[in-house]
Amino acid sequence: MNIQKRFTLGETTMSYELLVGLNVIDDRRYQEYRTAMKPILSQFGGRFGYDFKVSEVLQSEVENNDINRVFTINFPPNQTDMEVFFSDTEYLNVKARYFESSVKSTTIISSYEK
Repeated sequence: MNIQKRFTLGETTMSYELLVGLNVIDDRRYQEYRTAMKPILSQFGGRFGYDFKVSEVLQSEVENNDINRVFTINFPPNQTDMEVFFSDTEYLNVKARYFESSVKSTTIISSYEK
């Protein structure tokens, strides 16, 4: 088994991570959103960890939520950078332009320090 850890000066680098499920209804438009928002995300120390397209949801705690995309998004260890990112004017403009018309629903499956 290959277990990878990130280290900074000999210490484990912690991060705050969200596990997110989406119901993407326009793949092309959603990809435009990802392309436009990644530079903004990087400015706040954020990054995507994993990203999956899902064909079938076997169980969900949320009704009427057809999740077809699951990903992790990571931020520095405190939630402040994440909160500032999601309220940033430039990000909100990108979200309004691309995300809102390409995603039917969003489910935050989990959030945790890693």
